[in-house]
Formats: sequence, C-alpha cells, structure tokens
Amino acid sequence: MCSSPQSLSTFTANCRPSGTWTKSSYSGAQGECLEVAVTPGTVHARDSKNPHGPALHFTRDDWADFINGVTCHEFRG
Repeated sequence: MCSSPQSLSTFTANCRPSGTWTKSSYSGAQGECLEVAVTPGTVHARDSKNPHGPALHFTRDDWADFINGVTCHEFRG
C-alpha cells in the first residue's frame, strides 16, 4: 500500500553522522550514487560525488515513507 509522507526532512551540511556511509547496491559506474548512513533514530542520505556537501536527514518513519514512495513510483517526472 502506498502512502504519502506526513513530514519533511531537514536539509543541512552541518550535521554529519559518525557511522559508515553505504552506497546503494544498484549504483552504477557513472558515479550517480546515493549513500546512506544509519544512526539511532535517523537515516542520512547524500550524493556520493559530493561527500562533504549537504545531506538529507530522515527519521526512520520518514525514510520508510520515502522508500515506499520510490517503490510505488510516486516521484516520476
């Protein structure tokens, strides 16, 4: 079942998790990769080409809603 997220995530370059960043297993050789780091209560996502740039920070519930939206093709242009 697809549902819309109820809240927005924070966009900031100031907060950096100390955990390990992991690339998507679907990332290709073109360098257009999403990296994710999981910390207690928060999932962080960033562009692998710009590891010192801004990152998105999601609560675990918001991340689940985001993944649900991607799976349900809610973000087609």
